[in-house]
Amino acid sequence: MNKPANLRDYVPLFIDALNSIHPSWRPCFQQKEVASALRQCHELYKHAVENQQIIYPPAPQIFAALKQPVDSIKCVILGQDPYHGPDQANGLAFSVGQGVAIPPSLRNIYLEIEQDLGIKPPSHGDLTAWVQQGVLLLNTGFSVAQAQAGSHQTWPWFVVSDALIQFVSQASPACVFLLWGRHAQNKQPLVDTSKHLVLTAPHPSPLSAHRGFLGCKHFSQTNQFLTQKGLAEINWQIS
Repeated sequence: MNKPANLRDYVPLFIDALNSIHPSWRPCFQQKEVASALRQCHELYKHAVENQQIIYPPAPQIFAALKQPVDSIKCVILGQDPYHGPDQANGLAFSVGQGVAIPPSLRNIYLEIEQDLGIKPPSHGDLTAWVQQGVLLLNTGFSVAQAQAGSHQTWPWFVVSDALIQFVSQASPACVFLLWGRHAQNKQPLVDTSKHLVLTAPHPSPLSAHRGFLGCKHFSQTNQFLTQKGLAEINWQIS
């Protein structure tokens, strides 16, 4: 059987999330191994909810990063887990909604942008403006238990995210992959470096940002690469 059965039969909690993605991503989810992993994650998610666990983000937001066409992706910023505090996780790596306190890692990202490009940090952590320009804010895990960082790392979310990284590598004509920290850098073999640029640095967490993330100049290098490829630069300024 080349195609999996209709996911609607297996992942009802995730149907709203899957229906919200751009249609160009759907072939990735039709891969047998991805569909199988998604069904396993669904059963784990369902079991956790039935046992009164609080999980972030809410199921409809799990694939919020996938609302832009895959061939429009010009930059991938790879995170690990969603935020595990109330009102933080929204399906976009490193991003939080307006009115939510800016997390420390994102503050360091803003600090590096200011040092690199002279752009003053915004007063909020909503990165939607980047997404609309072709920045994929992808976590390698798509859920987490409240107040338990890394709690779902044993779930097969990595099968899904690995497939999505490869899918972008295949579909995007030219893309910059920003891999911060060892976890993200382990995904480098999934990227076709003959046509894409991979930039690595320590994670922007306060624990490691001063070991090389600050000063990495990844944002200006991203725009230089895009310009060389005849693509529009990303406006990193958020109003």
